[in-house]
Amino acid sequence: MQAIGELFRKNIRQYGMIIALVFITVLFQILTDGILLKPLNITNLILQNSYILILAIGMVLVIITGHIDLSVGSVAAFIGALAAIMMVDMQLHPFVAVILSLLIGALIGAWQGFWVAYVNIPAFIVTLAGMLLFRGLTMIVLGGQSIAPFPKSFQKISSGFLPDWLGGGSLHVLTLVLGILLSLLVVWQEYRERRTRIKYRFEVPALWIFGLKLAALVVVLNLFTYVLATYHGIPNILVILFFLIVIYSFVMNRMVAGRHIYALGGNEKAAKLSGVKTKKVTFWVFVNMGALAALSGLIFAARLNSATPKAGTNFELDAIAACFIGGASATGGIGTVYGAIIGGLVMGVMNNGMSLIGLGVDWQQGIKGLVLLLAVAFDIYNKSKTQ
Repeated sequence: MQAIGELFRKNIRQYGMIIALVFITVLFQILTDGILLKPLNITNLILQNSYILILAIGMVLVIITGHIDLSVGSVAAFIGALAAIMMVDMQLHPFVAVILSLLIGALIGAWQGFWVAYVNIPAFIVTLAGMLLFRGLTMIVLGGQSIAPFPKSFQKISSGFLPDWLGGGSLHVLTLVLGILLSLLVVWQEYRERRTRIKYRFEVPALWIFGLKLAALVVVLNLFTYVLATYHGIPNILVILFFLIVIYSFVMNRMVAGRHIYALGGNEKAAKLSGVKTKKVTFWVFVNMGALAALSGLIFAARLNSATPKAGTNFELDAIAACFIGGASATGGIGTVYGAIIGGLVMGVMNNGMSLIGLGVDWQQGIKGLVLLLAVAFDIYNKSKTQ
């Protein structure tokens, strides 16, 4: 027990939010009489929160650098509107329209990154201006009207599922197989990381704790894929999310670019003196955020099967809340992609659970605000104890 307690204290940001997610899930599973974890509702949870989770991945990089982006919801709406014009009005092929939309999103990020990085205008002001600008442009482009419907092939980004090439009946066999393969990959990766830490004489948890952690990961992962397999299998959007999480986690943890982002957020002057091109790093973080905001807008438009002037409302607040709940620090330098995803899932489960039990929107907003305040207070308390 002492070893477990020590492990928890050293990883309190990460494990604290995982425990909170488990607690909230169990609570709403009881309050909703088991509806929350039914296969249909779990699939809906993934589809409903996918665009927020994508925004959270980009937002956590922005927050780590010590900045903020208030424009992502408006950018998502604007890109959705442009995509509708390209696909519905101009009859462009969905693949071409998606590529162009992502490029436009990156250009928007470059525009905002230029003002933040090279003109030294605070990101709060630049992105607040962007929020107003791109919301106005969305209304102008759409003329105050919705554009629909999108081509079926584009809709499948949000509403489609991986086909069962293994020919299962009531169970989606491909999903079960992928769950097993992913479990083996997780075990191998964890074992490899443990060996590396031992090789360089870093501290590692006791072998029985390591085994317990692996067993829990494998059980949860296979239970999750089994539940999905009893419905339609793995949604296409979950595949996109998986690759984004893996790629961005690798960049942040294993690549020089990721370490520069952490260095910039930790101490900009020290990073600059160490040779980090701080302006360039800031610029590309905003370019990345613009591209991910565009992807989020495309996914939301595909889910609605229309582009509307009100799309993306409050997306930026949900993404920022997900990052802070997931352990990102308001002062920069601290945060993880996994943490942002956990934070986004906490928000998603809360939204879904409160809706299922019939709680009004007014109460939902108040409770989410309180949770965000407590998460940031928890972060500040932990930092004060470690100083």
